[in-house]
Amino acid sequence: MELNEKDRLLISHAVHIIQTRYRQGHHHIGAALLSKSGEIYQAVHVEAYIGRITLCAEAVAIGMAASAGDLPIDTIVAVGVDGEVVSPCGMCRELIADYGPRAWVIVPGARGAEKVPVAELLPNKYTRQ
Repeated sequence: MELNEKDRLLISHAVHIIQTRYRQGHHHIGAALLSKSGEIYQAVHVEAYIGRITLCAEAVAIGMAASAGDLPIDTIVAVGVDGEVVSPCGMCRELIADYGPRAWVIVPGARGAEKVPVAELLPNKYTRQ
């Protein structure tokens, strides 16, 4: 799906947070999450010397929204320090689907950034019975 003004604004929030908070070896991805209430949560990834405990920017943004009691997710996007949209990793896809089953995710597409339903990024998701 093509991006609208709201989506472009969300990308600009992600770009702003990573350009503001970038720190070599600590923060190189920024994310912005739009909740169903209309609030925007911005976050950077939190890198650790031991890679297994690094937190993705999307996960941090989801945690911020959850802490504010402001879920589900409407739309989420992550960008690199260069401002280019990046796809969420597998674990983030799981989190996005758990906290926004009908969420939209802005990802790189053949002709630039595009918006897709999280279910398209995570087909046949494991669910609780």
